Amino acid sequence: MNSTLRTFKILILAVAVVAILIVVNQKYSSSLLHEIKRDNKLTVITRNSPTTYYIGPNGPTGFEYELAKQFADFLGVELNIIVKNEFHQILPSIVNNDAHIGAAGITHTKQRDAYVNFGPEYTKVVSQIAYKSGQKKPKSIVDLEGKRIAVVKGSSHAQMLLDHKEFFPNLEWKEYPDLTSEELMLLTTDSLIDYTIADSNELAVTRRYFPKLRVGFNLGPEQPLAWALRKSEDDSLQKAVNNFFVKIESDGSLTHLREKYFGHINDITPVDSHTFLKHVRERLPKYENLFKEAAIEYDQDWRFLAAVSYQESLWNSNAVSPTSVKGLMMLTRDTANDLNIKDRVDPHKSVNGGTKYFLSMHEKIPARIGEPDRTWMALAAYNVGFGHLEDARILTQNAGDDPDQWMAVRKYLPLLSNKKWYEKTRHGYARGKEPVIYVQNIRNYFDLLVWLENKGELYDMVAQN
Repeated sequence: MNSTLRTFKILILAVAVVAILIVVNQKYSSSLLHEIKRDNKLTVITRNSPTTYYIGPNGPTGFEYELAKQFADFLGVELNIIVKNEFHQILPSIVNNDAHIGAAGITHTKQRDAYVNFGPEYTKVVSQIAYKSGQKKPKSIVDLEGKRIAVVKGSSHAQMLLDHKEFFPNLEWKEYPDLTSEELMLLTTDSLIDYTIADSNELAVTRRYFPKLRVGFNLGPEQPLAWALRKSEDDSLQKAVNNFFVKIESDGSLTHLREKYFGHINDITPVDSHTFLKHVRERLPKYENLFKEAAIEYDQDWRFLAAVSYQESLWNSNAVSPTSVKGLMMLTRDTANDLNIKDRVDPHKSVNGGTKYFLSMHEKIPARIGEPDRTWMALAAYNVGFGHLEDARILTQNAGDDPDQWMAVRKYLPLLSNKKWYEKTRHGYARGKEPVIYVQNIRNYFDLLVWLENKGELYDMVAQN
């Protein structure tokens, strides 16, 4: 009897365990993360902007795009991008389950907590008032009353204005569903509106394109940017997002990505941008075909070659420096001799010679160094010499930093002008700050040329400005 009862209890326990395993397995099998892996597709919704997603020289690019691509790789699935041109459609698309993640420079606010979940913050921004230079600088909310203000519909900026209206009843504004923040900033520089509001990172990027744009004041405290996810009892995707951000924070990938897209933004002044855009209109057309021909011959991006040339000579084929470097690409006599170039001010020979010299520097950089770091280091070598670049990389390594990352090496290049440091190097003194400025400027000029070519109808408006 006891034996029979014991057997019966064991049988009941076994059935219970099997039932639990079935329930657990069914729950896992139906989880969102499992569905994404089963379908081999992560769908992310974003928007076109310089800080999120755009089509670059080699296809889709942008901070949010690359972050989403890294997450898709982390999951081992393909990335499916949906681009919405109207910001106010993005969060409803998440609520309606049209996409798994919203990655579009979305500020995490209390109001949005009511209908979506957020992943970890990956940067902070502050909302800023943008106005046109030459106008009186707005310093407080009072200065906004009675003015023509426009913001993107569905943005956190619209909510901020609504919150302030309780105390400033004369505050009025329009919300545009079909205009981007970038387009509203253009309307500001064209004096079609008085002010717009933009996130600080987007305003910093866009000011390079619209040199007349200025920052008035901050409209509130810093706010975090984060990915938006649909509210659900199924937290499998949320946990995966959290784990992903822990990984990229700890291994430095997130810091590297920030540097790639934003590390050079503040290194160009409005005056520099204004002069550059003027020269795009007046000087570039004369040499554009030369850059395009060299780009085809040497498998480069013509806008990159044009950016290097602008940094070297301001697209002046007769340029001569105090040290007697000459031409569009400012070749030294020794470099020209090595390349068998007799006439350094000949535009065709200068562009081809400069391209060959850059590629020779690029070839010398260790193959293990990935892009874009390898290109930035090759540019630094083009400017200061390969030996001095190697000295800076050794200083970087000796200090415990990564000599294969430009963001680390650029901190140590300026030390080459300090006797305490250059005495320890093989190649001695160099004006080490110059290659840092040189590289950062070229990055900005390249961004501007890509933006101008991609924007189409905006190009003429910028030129007229």
